[in-house]
Amino acid sequence: MPSIEDSNQKVRRNSDVIGSRLSVFESEERPLLIALPPLPYEVADWVYGRRVQANGHVAWARNWYSVPHAYVGSAVDLRIGASALEVWRKNTRLCTHRLLPATVANRYSTNEADLPDKATWKPWGRKRCEQWARRIGPGCAAVIGRLFAAERLDEQGVDPALAVLRLSKRYSAQRLENACALALRSVASPRYSHIRPILESGQDRTDEIPDDDGGGIGDGPGAGGWVRGGGYYASMGR
Repeated sequence: MPSIEDSNQKVRRNSDVIGSRLSVFESEERPLLIALPPLPYEVADWVYGRRVQANGHVAWARNWYSVPHAYVGSAVDLRIGASALEVWRKNTRLCTHRLLPATVANRYSTNEADLPDKATWKPWGRKRCEQWARRIGPGCAAVIGRLFAAERLDEQGVDPALAVLRLSKRYSAQRLENACALALRSVASPRYSHIRPILESGQDRTDEIPDDDGGGIGDGPGAGGWVRGGGYYASMGR
């Protein structure tokens, strides 16, 4: 007959296997577990009612984040954490992005899956923007071409290009063409922020608009500053 000590040891050995916390976990709990989220939980802020733009991105903190193209034109909510940005609509999370650094601006975070099928959805694109720019003039066409060339994806250039092109509605096609030609003399790849001040200040109306052989369209940086000419200063006294 086994001793009491032998019996106790046998019971202890079995209790480590049969009905133990580990065995219950392996047999009952582990099959019910789901994968952990890709990012740890973070305390976050919410921003409501942001509009998804024509290029399929939503703006936050001077940068852009893609949204599934079916939601272009819709209002979405943003959940901003320390390292991630989530896009929500009606209590449904549409997508998640790594938050771009606060030290950068006009950058794009684009999920390829968010982009539209180019065969079925083309409200605005590079080709259409470039056609509009060519109707305005060669200077504007050069600006728009360089805007798209600076982006990784054509979709990322649509909003910056449209911002420039729509200046022709507020001012005129000729004035925008002149402003683009001026901007190209001093900035390798002009954007809206370079061209709008030229139009607002009237520099495009002076007699110093560059011509093709004056280091202008397509030649990159020129004299290193805006050239006003004598006509600009003469007009100041009128």
